[in-house]
Amino acid sequence: MKYMSRSSGFTLIEVMVVLFIIGIMAAFVAPQILGESDNARLQKAAIDIRQLENALQMYKLKNSRYPTTEQGLDALVTAPTIEPIPRNYPPEGFLKRLQNDPWGNSYELMSPGEMGTIDIYSNGPDGQPGTDDDIGNWNMHEYLGNSAG
Repeated sequence: MKYMSRSSGFTLIEVMVVLFIIGIMAAFVAPQILGESDNARLQKAAIDIRQLENALQMYKLKNSRYPTTEQGLDALVTAPTIEPIPRNYPPEGFLKRLQNDPWGNSYELMSPGEMGTIDIYSNGPDGQPGTDDDIGNWNMHEYLGNSAG
């Protein structure tokens, strides 16, 4: 008696059906994951701005003024060499280093600010100043949710 050997594998149609199902699932899941990534970046920028704001408060407490726009946020890491020179600058600075925003750009300082006494901000996802996606100490609470204080 001869036995016919039957190949045990998947047909092309079965593989295509599985790939189609995986594609449909990815189409529903990917936007949710990417949306959470965008929200996480916005929240990170808001948290960074809050930390910069706290460091600037310490700067003002020791020197009775904020750094100028020209001195910028670098004044929190190294003592400014342009006027007004701070009188009480700690040897280790107010911060060890400045971080970039989640999109790889520098945070900015405007002192005096247009939105408040000082403006600390990121140009947001588009990297362009003065657009609706800018995140600053004037609107960071929108991104912090219930942790805003």
